[in-house]
Amino acid sequence: MSGSIFGKIFRVTTWGESHGPGLGVVVDGCPAGLPLAASDIQTFLDRRKPGQSPFATARQEADQAEILSGVFEGKTTGTPISLLVRNTDQRSRDYGNLADAYRPGHADYSFETKYGFRDYRGGGRSSGRETLGRVAAGAIACKILEKLNIRIQAYAFSIGPVEIQSFDPDQITRNPFCMPDAQAAQKAREYLEQCKKNQDSAGGVVECTIQNCPPGAGDPVFDKLDADLAKALMSIGAVKAVEIGDGVKVARSCGSQNNDGFHYDAHGSLTKTSNHAGGILGGISDGSQILLRAYIKPTPSISQPQATADKKGENINLQIQGRHDPVIVPRAVVVVESMAALVLADALLCGMSARMEYLEKIWKR
Repeated sequence: MSGSIFGKIFRVTTWGESHGPGLGVVVDGCPAGLPLAASDIQTFLDRRKPGQSPFATARQEADQAEILSGVFEGKTTGTPISLLVRNTDQRSRDYGNLADAYRPGHADYSFETKYGFRDYRGGGRSSGRETLGRVAAGAIACKILEKLNIRIQAYAFSIGPVEIQSFDPDQITRNPFCMPDAQAAQKAREYLEQCKKNQDSAGGVVECTIQNCPPGAGDPVFDKLDADLAKALMSIGAVKAVEIGDGVKVARSCGSQNNDGFHYDAHGSLTKTSNHAGGILGGISDGSQILLRAYIKPTPSISQPQATADKKGENINLQIQGRHDPVIVPRAVVVVESMAALVLADALLCGMSARMEYLEKIWKR
């Protein structure tokens, strides 16, 4: 299977299945000398692990990170960093009735068509649990960006029809929905309670901001920063659309409204008068805040009877059992944040070869 490697210099390879012995990631290209401990990884993994609220899957996993290589005496060595998380609460018996059925909204049919078989125990590589490796790698990328005073923050912008109306960053960690608006969080709770009663699920939007990104990250043709960010977010299994800046609104805008002007501020620094572009112009960061949105579909595993078909050529009604999230959005917040960090860390490392003067600063004697 190809397609499990991401990045050019900061390269990430995820591996493992939802119901296998474990999952993990190998991170190659991380500079030597970065302070890194398992606790740095664990902070991120704890944000996505299951079983933390009535609105997440009841699967109980510690998701304990083990660093197997690439770190010595608390710092990265410049060699590949290998991370392992062992599965401890698989219940593969919950999926026995799915061995021959194609679940609506899942990758069962398309995966089997491509490879000639599929792991029906939770979806195998198509499972949302695959994102565990992305988050572990994202924790390392965020450590690099922190050293450069770059901060990435993601949060739930909406759940179902409920959108945030205010922004209090402290609220993101105070409710199980990662919403920066306490009133919106309460409305989301009420909406999801109704979804659960109906044996249904909900989707939503994760918004992500990147603060203090310097201008110059990204390339102007195929490796545009916005193109790489879009690919990264779309590679998350539940994401069906991505916006940057004003996103789809630009199609209804005029040039006079959409163009971002420039001016020099009181300190003589060149800044923009607006940020409709979302911090990226011509595929290259422009120094203003980068704004992303990932649109996430409702959890496809629901307990309602659904019409589908099986391998035997029969049309059937399927009722999915097991432990599933009624909404993916809150646990996807850290995944979106991590993928954005992976893209930006890689873009900054690639950008070091953009000018001769950069090479001279490091290598000229």
